[in-house]
Order: sequence, then C-alpha cells, then structure tokens
Amino acid sequence: MARGLNNRHVQFIAIGGTIGTGLFLGSGKSIALTGPSIIFVYIGVGVIMFLLMRAIGEMMYRDPSQHTFINFIDRYLGHGWGKFAGWTYWIVLILTGMTEITAVSTYFVTFFGMLGIELQSWKWLIELCFLVVLSAINLIAVKVFGEAEFWFSMIKITLIVGLIATAVVMLVIGFHYPASTIEGVDGTVPGAGVSLSNLFSDFAIAPNGWLNFFMSFQMVFFAYLLIEFVGVTVSETQNPRKVLPKAVNEIIMRILIFYVGALVAIMAIVPWRNFKPNKDGSYPSPFIMVFKYAGLDWAAALVFFVVITAAASSLNSLLYSSGRHLYQLAHDSNVPALGKLGVVSSRKVPARAIIASGCMIVLSPIINMLPGISSAFVLFSSAASAVVIFIYVLTMLAHRRYRVSDDFIPDGFLMPAWKVTDWIAVAFFVFVYGTLFLSTDTRLPAIAGLVWLLAFGGYCVLRERSKR
Repeated sequence: MARGLNNRHVQFIAIGGTIGTGLFLGSGKSIALTGPSIIFVYIGVGVIMFLLMRAIGEMMYRDPSQHTFINFIDRYLGHGWGKFAGWTYWIVLILTGMTEITAVSTYFVTFFGMLGIELQSWKWLIELCFLVVLSAINLIAVKVFGEAEFWFSMIKITLIVGLIATAVVMLVIGFHYPASTIEGVDGTVPGAGVSLSNLFSDFAIAPNGWLNFFMSFQMVFFAYLLIEFVGVTVSETQNPRKVLPKAVNEIIMRILIFYVGALVAIMAIVPWRNFKPNKDGSYPSPFIMVFKYAGLDWAAALVFFVVITAAASSLNSLLYSSGRHLYQLAHDSNVPALGKLGVVSSRKVPARAIIASGCMIVLSPIINMLPGISSAFVLFSSAASAVVIFIYVLTMLAHRRYRVSDDFIPDGFLMPAWKVTDWIAVAFFVFVYGTLFLSTDTRLPAIAGLVWLLAFGGYCVLRERSKR
C-alpha cells in the first residue's frame, strides 16, 4: 500500500475519531443523568482511552508496517485469539457501518424536512448514494480519503469552536434569555441567565442516584468508540514514527477542548436541570438549544447539517477500516476464495476488500424493510458495540506480552508505568461491560456479547490448540 497520508491528514483523522454524533445529539441525555459531574466522567473515560491508544501506539511504533493493531493480538496472544479478534472486529465494523448509514439517511431526511422538502420515501436511495460516493473516495487513493476526513473533521471542529465562542460572549455580556419553545423539545423551556454558577448550583456527584451515574460511563465510553481508528492508518502514513506519537499524545488535549470545553459551555448557558426527556423518551440536542438561545432560528438545520457530516465521516472511516481488516484476514487465510480479497489494486488500495465490505453494509436498507430481521439486527448491532470491549481487553493483554517479549525496544514510544496502567485499563473495560447489565435496554446485548465470546472465542482457541 502507498504511504499517502501526511501529518495533517493523520492529525485530523485522530480528531475525527474522537468526535462523533453522540456529542452533538446524545450529550443531552448524559447531562440529564448526572448533571455537571458528567464532565468528570468524560475526563475519566478519556484518560482510559488515552492509555489504550498509548498501548496501540507503542506496538505500532515498533512495527509500523502493520495494517491493523489486531495483528498484535495474533502475535502475542496466539492465532486463536487473533482469529477471534480479527473476524469479530470486522463484523463489528460492518454492523456499525449498517447503523451509521441508516443514521446518515435519517439525519438527511430530517435536515431537508426542516427546509420543507419531504424525502422519507427516498431513504434507501440516499443510503445507496452515500455509500457509493464514500466507497469511491476509498477506492481512488488513500490520499483522497485523507483529504475527505480532513474536511469532515474541520466542519465538526468549527461547530464546537463556534459553540464555545458563543458561550464566552454570552458570559462576558451577562446574557439572559426568556422561556421559549425549541424544535425537538416538548413544551416550553424555562428562561435563564448565562453563568458559570449554573454548573455549581445544586451540584452533586450523583444527583439522580448512583445507578444513573454508573450508567453514564457506558454512554460516554460508546461516544469514544473509533478513537482507535488512527492506529489503522499507520501502514499508509508518511514518517509514521514521527507522526504517530504526536497524534496519540494530543488526544488528551482534544478531549479537554472538544468534550469538556463543549460541555462546560453548554451547561453554563442551559442549566442542567432543564435537560428532560420528551414524551417519546428522546432528549433534545444541547447544540440546538444553545444556538437557538443565541438567536439563530436555523440552529436545528445547522446542527443536523454538521451531524450529517459527522455520520458520513464515521461511515467513511468504517469503510476504510473494514476494508483494511478484511484485506488482512484474506491475506492471512488459507481459503482460496477468501484469499482473492487479499490483493491491492493498481491505486495501492485493497479495492476488493473495500467493495466486499461495502456490499455487506449496503444490505442495511433491505434489513430495515423486514420487521422480523430488523429487530434482530438491532440486537446484533447493540451487541457488537459491547463486543468491542473484548477487543480492547485483548489489546491491553497483548501489550503486556509485547513488553516482556524479544520484540520490545527500550527507545520506542513507551507507555508510562505499563505494569500498572495496563491493568487499570483492563479493570475499567470490565467495569463498563458490567454496567451494561444495569439497564434492561443493554442487558440482552451484553448477554449476547458474552455468548459470542464463549462460542466463537472458545471455538477459535480450541481449534488452534487442536492444530498444534
């Protein structure tokens, strides 16, 4: 493959990996669960994800020719766990891609609905068009993919910086706003004054009970998913040993600015007690509320436009990552039919693997039209998110094996206090998985994830042992 990604591409890919649609649309629910203490949850989870990235970064620095960090699980934990992790991660990417393409079309329909254009009956065509365009971006050249992600990330960053700047101006002038009605919010939202005291008023670590507080960890954790994506780009990055450490080390700063900064700005403008669920159980978008108070009547359309780009960016990254993972699986396979996918095109991209992954994702519109299959798909996609935790745990365990192996280089991109931090990360991932059993919405996917681990993981490990 060609090393077509430069420092600018990788830095913005890393930023894009930390900012998903959850911040724009889902942060209202997390604020409602725990109030201002959600800031500490975002910081805490962010630190753990940073440790994950340092572990991946250290192994990738040692061998920047690898197309995926999953290969280190195979190398240091054995082919059985490597096979489990490789196929599981690819399936997770495909199921997540199916979810994202549905989200893209939903946001697209909502955006044009605000402009008075009804596109509900054309959702399937919207999904197909998005997938064709993003697949073409991935097939042309890796540099084109990098440019697309650069501009997708720029749009997301601009909205967040605009939100923070709006909050600063409102704080300086002592802005007050009256009670008003906002699109997407049931009833009337009370008026208030913009002040940092909104964060400390009636403050408590668990104002709505410890159950809600612990459940907020899983919500924040899933908001950070795909943060590891930058580790998949290393084999196609120019000067990876110079670019990778910078991209990983700046993750904490990005979290502080784009998550903590945005949340502080939101709660300074909108008192956290004003975030309440609608009758249908949904929560309003804090971004829409803030810009509406600032006098932007088209705030909802603006936010949904950015959400479309965020979802498209996620889908674009999923196509890239799933193509590379399938290429690696095919390249290592002894099955002739599958091996045909393990080749690189004349443009130095794994075109066949990308197309095959795209064909799996495009099944989403068909699945959504079949009620029985659709409900099962919701379970599988939810379980897929839970299964990612197993991949993260295996990655940390692989890192521990690397540190005591002959491959270890003492002058590499070393993870600090690895003997302690590796276990801290593993314990946290187990804790997050445990919180999935606290809610009826996530309990069944958590059980399905365990069944997958025992069934497929057990099969892979036992089969490898029998071969040996």
